[in-house]
Formats: sequence, C-alpha cells, structure tokens
Amino acid sequence: MLDINLFRVDKGGDPEIVRESQRKRFGSVEVVDEIIAMDNDWKAAKFNADEKNKDINALQKEITALMKGGKKDEAQTLLKKKEVLTQEKEKLNAEAAVKEKALFAKVASIGNLVHESCIVSETEDDNDVIKKWWPKGTGEEAEALEKEANAHRIESLKGAKSGQGVAGLYSHHEVLDRLDGYDPDRGNKIAGHRGYFLKDAGLELNLALVQYGLDFLGDREFTKLSTPYFMKKEFMGKTAQLEEFDEALYTVKGELESTKYLIATSEQPISAYHANEWLEESEFPLKYAGFSTCFRKEAGAHGRDNWGIFRVHQFEKIEQFVLTDPEKSWEMHEEMLKNAEDFYQSLGIPYRVVSIVSKALNNAAAKKYDLEAYFPFQGTYKELVSCSNCTDYQTRSLEIRYGGKKMNETTKKYAHALNCTLTATERTLCCILENFQTPEGVIVPEPLRRYMRGKEFIPFKKAAAVAAAKEDGPAGGAKAAKGKK
Repeated sequence: MLDINLFRVDKGGDPEIVRESQRKRFGSVEVVDEIIAMDNDWKAAKFNADEKNKDINALQKEITALMKGGKKDEAQTLLKKKEVLTQEKEKLNAEAAVKEKALFAKVASIGNLVHESCIVSETEDDNDVIKKWWPKGTGEEAEALEKEANAHRIESLKGAKSGQGVAGLYSHHEVLDRLDGYDPDRGNKIAGHRGYFLKDAGLELNLALVQYGLDFLGDREFTKLSTPYFMKKEFMGKTAQLEEFDEALYTVKGELESTKYLIATSEQPISAYHANEWLEESEFPLKYAGFSTCFRKEAGAHGRDNWGIFRVHQFEKIEQFVLTDPEKSWEMHEEMLKNAEDFYQSLGIPYRVVSIVSKALNNAAAKKYDLEAYFPFQGTYKELVSCSNCTDYQTRSLEIRYGGKKMNETTKKYAHALNCTLTATERTLCCILENFQTPEGVIVPEPLRRYMRGKEFIPFKKAAAVAAAKEDGPAGGAKAAKGKK
C-alpha cells in the first residue's frame, strides 16, 4: 500500500501526487480527501486516548505518594477514580483501533503511484508496442517477417474448415492432440471445465521448459525456490488485491477450519518470504527464481482462449522476483524484462514487448510490460510474460525494511519489489507447438533437447481430428496495441 505520509502535508507529503495518479488510473480522486479526513479523525481519537493515559499516569503518581505517606483511605478513593479512567481509556483505544483499521483499509484500496512513462489511457487498444523480435530480424525486418507470415497464413487457410488448420499450420491444441500429448476429455470429466491430463510428448516438453527455465535463471545468479502452494489469509491479503480473492483465488480448509488460499503465482509466497524482516543493503539485489504449480479460477475469462491448455485453472510457472534498493529498481525492471526476452530469443519464438496503459495496471504495479509471443495459426500475439515494478507498495504492507532506521530519519526504508514471468510453461508450450510444427510433427527447440534425452523431433501420432472451440473474436480475444515498432 501507499505511505500514509503521502497524504499528510505536515509530514512533507503531497496529496496532489496521489490525486494525479488516481486520475491516470481513472479511479476515484475523492478517495484522497476521504483518507485525509479519516486520518485526522483517527489522530484525534488517538490523541484523546493518549491524553486519558496521561491523566491516569498523573493520578498514579498521586496514589503512590499517598501510599508512601500512609494515607491509604485517600489513596483508595483515587484508585476507584483510576479504574474509571482506565475503562474510559480502553474504550477510547478501542475506538481509535477501529478508526485506524478502517483508515489503512482505505489506503490499501488505492493503487501504486503510476510511473511518469506510462501511457495514460483507459483502453488497452492504446498499449504501446515498444519493440518486436523475430528470429531473423528486429524492427522493420520483424515487421516484414510478420506481414509475410500473416500472408502465408491467409493463403494456407483459404481452403480449411472454419476454425481448423491445415498441414504445417494447425492451432496449438490441434498440434498437441496430433502428438497425443494431452487428454482434455478425461481431464474435463475428472476436474471439470479446462481440466486436462498432459501425456508423453506434452509432459516431456512441459518438464523440459521447467528445468530449462530454472537453469536459465540459475545461470544469472537467481536463487531457485520451490514455494508452498497455499498461503495464510493474513499474508495473501497483503500481496493480492481484493478483486483477486473472488475472481482468481481458490480457498482450502486447513487445520481447525482455518481458510487458506491456493496461490495464483509463486510471486505471492515469495513476496512474503522476507515479511517482517530487516534486510541489509549489502544483500541487494535478492533475486529469486520461483517454481510452482499455480491455481486460478479465471472467473472473468469465460469464453476466452477456450482452445487447449493456453488458459487453464492449473499450470506450472517460473517467476522472477527481486528485492532491491529503491535507487536501482527501474534499472532492475529493464534487466528482468531482458532476461525474459533472452529466454524467448533462445527458444526462437517471435515476440513483441508492450508497455501497458495506466488504466490496465493492477494496484501494486507502478509500471508494467507484457511480452506477447506470435501465434501463427491465429495470426496474432498473445501474452506470455508480465513484468512489473511494484516499488515499495507490497513491501510496506509486508514490512520488508532495510538498513535500519537512523536517529535523524522520520520514516522507515522499504525495499522495492519487482516481478516478471519467465515462463508459464503450458502457455509457452502452446506457442512452441504453433511455431515449431511441420506437416510431420514438431521440431524440439534446441535448448530443450538436453532435457528430452537429445530428442530433436517429435512425430505426429494421430490425424487431425479436433474441432476448434469458439473464441470471442477472430484473433482469439487478443488485446490490441499500437505504438512505435
């Protein structure tokens, strides 16, 4: 959450900074004044409780003096008065605590300060494409290669049935089915909508992506972490925004009927890894490669990406998570994006990088990039990577401080937290299947071969027979973007 002192002019804060950020997010500006009023109300309640405590302390001194002077009867009268004051103090403290809880809940509802470089817009049609990469070129060359690929797609699909591919140009779910690499029917039967079993080639490719992703980040001095799959509510509530509780998170019952939440990304448990700790500045940057199975309801995704395993309730993911010095967090943001770019370049997957508009930022992010890979059957780009600088928004809620508070400092220093997908492996697998298919099977990307016993090619086992599910739009509901190429 934001620093409460941003709302306090007497503490050097400037509420107008928050108002301007809210305008950029197309959120409520009035909430800033509501918070200022609630803060003043809480401070007044706390002052009243503190004053009552001073009265009790002063009375206690009188009682002590009377007891020492042998005037026990007079002291007893004052003791009764002290009991009344104590009850009044407890009531005032309870009132102040209620006001404090409401205040900080309201502060937590406001998103992070939007970075000045973000495009201010409420539609993702204005997302800015800042670069493109194709295996044989970047910039204008990438543009030409994309146009060539789309022209080939249109020509190839002219004689195909609606929603189905042709030799060498099938959708990822058709390719996976022809490899006999998954079983969606039995998955749906057992787990429900979007359930699936990965089999043989599908499982081998997925595990190869997991191992390659961990080694890739390990070589870049990331500490590998396998995280818990569920979290206590007290910690999940400090790292996930409220909307996620209903739209994304599954709940499970733990011991003594306590509610826990299945994680939607390893970012969530890793963000709390150093909760309530003081870190040394010399430790920065703390770089973690998180591996986990992730669980998402996808409640707001009805009808989107129904094909195959691109958007599912359970998937594996390798996540970059970094805690660093605030002075170096924007430099780290670019470095983490480059890690993701290098990973997909090593696999030979065409992609573009998009800067996300202000309205589409989640509460924690001050700025976010998406890396979107090209899917040749659909002729469009789809998100594989989300890369965010959350500055001190999460670490303040989780009390992840550093350096120690010095005598002349009025505020604690919080580390900056950043997260960036390396690979949600099932999604990356979908992209590999479309980009590396041939009429006879699928070429295994070179970096994955050492994790698949040297396999270079996987032949098809079945003829194409999967009917495509309906998508919400001709390009599978992909987000549009514009900007410099």
